[in-house]
Amino acid sequence: MSVYVAASSLFVLLVGLTVGLISFTNLKYYLPGYGTQTQRKALVHYKVKIDSLELASRKKDLYLEELKRVLSGNVSAQPRDTSALEIPETEIETQ
Repeated sequence: MSVYVAASSLFVLLVGLTVGLISFTNLKYYLPGYGTQTQRKALVHYKVKIDSLELASRKKDLYLEELKRVLSGNVSAQPRDTSALEIPETEIETQ
């Protein structure tokens, strides 16, 4: 039983020392996926910028496809609702 307790204690101590060594020294920068705060902020900034560029690119591609359809004459005549809207007037209560 004492061998089991000693081995378990040694294992816990070694794991604790390893975690402490990595956490409180510069060894953490060698772990994949871990970077400095500046690098993380830059990564988020560039990710947002890339997302907005992808959206702009998709919108531009859609616009060009629609323009090609119009110029080639492949436009389907879609009826447009141009009638005036009837908006009911609301009663304004004065006190």
